[in-house]
Amino acid sequence: MPQKVRIIGVPMDLGQSRRGVDMGPSALRGAGLQARIKQLGQQVEDIGNLSVKQPEEMPVGEKRAKYLQEIAETCQDIAVTVDKCLDEGFLPLVLGGDHSIAAGVAAGVSSFFRKDKKQIGYLWLDAHGDMNTPDSSPSGNVHGMPLAAIMGYGAPELVDLLGFKPKAEPGNIVIVGARDLDAQERKIVKKSGIRVFTMRDIDERGMREVMADALKYATDDTDGIAVSLDMDFVDPSDAPGVGTPVRGGATYREAHLAMEMICDSGRMLSMEVVEVNPVIDEVNRTADLAVELIMSGLGKRIL
Repeated sequence: MPQKVRIIGVPMDLGQSRRGVDMGPSALRGAGLQARIKQLGQQVEDIGNLSVKQPEEMPVGEKRAKYLQEIAETCQDIAVTVDKCLDEGFLPLVLGGDHSIAAGVAAGVSSFFRKDKKQIGYLWLDAHGDMNTPDSSPSGNVHGMPLAAIMGYGAPELVDLLGFKPKAEPGNIVIVGARDLDAQERKIVKKSGIRVFTMRDIDERGMREVMADALKYATDDTDGIAVSLDMDFVDPSDAPGVGTPVRGGATYREAHLAMEMICDSGRMLSMEVVEVNPVIDEVNRTADLAVELIMSGLGKRIL
């Protein structure tokens, strides 16, 4: 049966300091996302963007977790929308915006499967751990905190979305591509019990072997995996327009292989694509690549 995909835009840049990722959903749509999904023979609908407040509208609030209340309100909307999307038989494809939206996506996916007492896994493709809390974050930017919130650590506004925690168990959460973690964050990661495959693991073992293990851990005793693709997972030479670029990331082909293997697993429950920043991009290169990677995740093959 053809897969049904629902596109949900979340133009939020409250979670980080550098402006521009709020234009990410427009950049991805401008790269032909909907038409290209249709070319795969899949049913697709785009419900537009959720309403998001702009930084100019309000004060920063608590400096250890800037704009936390507004981010939590948006994540609540995301969670309800994603849960409804799954209930209606669609795969949610959520376009960010900064990575703080992941707390809402996770809440929605987990809530849907929790009704049948099922667990989800999480595959986090990212240069960063995103496991800070307001107490550990050196910047106070919430886009560095969503994975901690998904596990039940940090600000209650994000941790308690939809009234339960955690959204996924540590043993079923896997980070792939990590290469830039804050000092205090490293301690949280090591204590958490999640699996982390750094760029050194990919250098030494290759993307195929790393992804095979990552998928095994994320799908073991779960009903499937939520996939979080931060475009800074890819090296800036191929993805220059990202919120927080870090040299030494996955190559163009490694990134495609990762997404192809996710598709081959047949276990993807949702996908979010975040941190595309057209302001610092080069002729929409990063959004074009993001759409290509989404296509690989949804079933496009070379042959």
